Amino acid sequence: MSRTTPLRGSLLLVPALLLTACSPPAGEGADAPGSAAEGAALDNCGHEVPLGAPPERVVSLNQGTTEILYSLGLQDRVVGTATWTDPIMEGLEEADEGVPRLAENNPSFERVLEAEPDFVTASFVSTLGTGGVAERERFEELGVGTYVSPTDCAAGKDNGGTGDGSRSEPLTLDVVYGEIRDLAAVFGVEERGEEVVAGLEGRVADATADLDSSGVSLMYWFANSEAPYLAGCCGAPGAITRAVGAENAFDDTHDEWPQINWETVADRDPDVIVLGDLTRESQTAETAAAKIDFLEGNPATRNLTAVREERYILLSGQAMNPSIRTVEGVEQVAAGLGELGFGG
Repeated sequence: MSRTTPLRGSLLLVPALLLTACSPPAGEGADAPGSAAEGAALDNCGHEVPLGAPPERVVSLNQGTTEILYSLGLQDRVVGTATWTDPIMEGLEEADEGVPRLAENNPSFERVLEAEPDFVTASFVSTLGTGGVAERERFEELGVGTYVSPTDCAAGKDNGGTGDGSRSEPLTLDVVYGEIRDLAAVFGVEERGEEVVAGLEGRVADATADLDSSGVSLMYWFANSEAPYLAGCCGAPGAITRAVGAENAFDDTHDEWPQINWETVADRDPDVIVLGDLTRESQTAETAAAKIDFLEGNPATRNLTAVREERYILLSGQAMNPSIRTVEGVEQVAAGLGELGFGG
């Protein structure tokens, strides 16, 4: 069972913008409907996404893509959302008001079609794949465009097997920025996309300025107390860890979220434990409070250095997935390390 069941979750090569016709000169046509050159398209996870008339009715099947669409000011075009692990990102509450939630997890294919979308977005290959809402081809056969976050399909990400996949290359924030630019191009709001990216880059720079966390080991726990899902080397937690200059206690595994026993955790004895604070209820120890209760009461974990010293940093589930909120994760881990006496 995947760590995000019934979601499947989980930054590498920025998706190339494959233009089959010349783009308009810089500054011309930006943010205008249909501003992309005729015949232009995105190469997205093996599917071609035309860049012509911007979609008018989009269903976002994962919280990550929903928050990007809202950040681009496209909430008036969102006719349905699904698959939520956390409250909406701070600052986007008003954008989310009145937008229908088709389901807290994966909706049915029929439920999505009832919203009459002309475009569907997802954060994970599995959402628009076998066992998910439907395969991309089913939507495309009906004339509904699709887009999947490149954070889950770019070079180095292997989604085979029954878990959350593995990466042969470290995730970088550039692919999150690439997703923002992709969706901005699809909807004809390129200027707004650049503003969002610049803001995120500035936040990372501010959070990590003069930060020195070398030698500090971090362990990221997403959920499940019996067989915990802990972050491997190269997903969103890896990007956060590298940004703050620390070390990942399990950087020797390329699995996205391997299930690791508590005896192995005790052997690694991380300096700080980063806890996913989830609001869903699909697995054990979803909230940070439940995780702390377990850590402090379980014989295998209560003597960990981080537990004895109460060295905890709390993150949303979305910050632990490759998403626009991974930047929030950088800020919160950097601040948490400072509060714990590290990173100065």
